[in-house]
Amino acid sequence: MGEISIKITISDRIYPLKVNTEEEEIVRRAAKIINERIKDYQENYAVRDKQDLLSMAVLHYATAVLRVENKVQDQDSAVAEKVEELDSLLNGFFSK
Repeated sequence: MGEISIKITISDRIYPLKVNTEEEEIVRRAAKIINERIKDYQENYAVRDKQDLLSMAVLHYATAVLRVENKVQDQDSAVAEKVEELDSLLNGFFSK
């Protein structure tokens, strides 16, 4: 798969990008979600400055990413503990 040139609009600004063809849909969906979040903030808060709206949207999504990373890390730790338990049980069983 190759790269293609696309134009994405975020907060009424156009950004030309080169993306892998398999990522085009993801990038377009991300831009749509960002624009929806900005619109939501604009309608529900007394903020009109585009920079403030963009900053609020970035903070929202960065926080969400960090929450997911923490959850994955916790799950990885839990899985590692279970694997160690299972390994210990199996070692005990086979050493008899």
